[in-house]
Amino acid sequence: MENLSNLDYSSYLKGWIRTVPNWPSQGVMFRDITPLLQNPKTFRMLIDIYVHRYMLEQVDLIAGLDARGFIIGSVLAYELNVGFVPIRKKGKLPFTTVAEEYELEYGNATVEIHTDACKPGDRVILIDDLVATGGTMMAGYNLLKKLGADVLEAAAIIELPELGGGKLVRDSGLDVFTVCSYEGH
Repeated sequence: MENLSNLDYSSYLKGWIRTVPNWPSQGVMFRDITPLLQNPKTFRMLIDIYVHRYMLEQVDLIAGLDARGFIIGSVLAYELNVGFVPIRKKGKLPFTTVAEEYELEYGNATVEIHTDACKPGDRVILIDDLVATGGTMMAGYNLLKKLGADVLEAAAIIELPELGGGKLVRDSGLDVFTVCSYEGH
């Protein structure tokens, strides 16, 4: 049996994240969280890190960013006994929405949230799998602010500090919590 008493959780979980070189384009080192999610022990450990961080914070909602933020966010919402709000790519939500456009490395994208997804004063954690350039996280943050939510923190499994997204989000006034980081992208 594995001894977990002196475990460095960040390094342990990082060991379960697969690096795929040159995907989706040449020069990119894609950080694939699929192996981490496939293993029941590492998936539980990841969720438990977030649960222990937020269990005493009087959270009302978890807002997950399309699409891997849905996986982590919905499980976290269940464990905290709070609601879950999806922030989706444009055109995927069936009800009245508010949208936020943001820049990608090669063009623009838009995310949307239902206008009734939260109410003013709701205490929300915004979650995704990765903070790279920060565009998606900032777009989600801006949408929640438009609806009057109090976004307590942004959370992700991975931060890529060289791409500056974590700094961008922090400079906007929103704290960012990540489990591990990778130099380079």
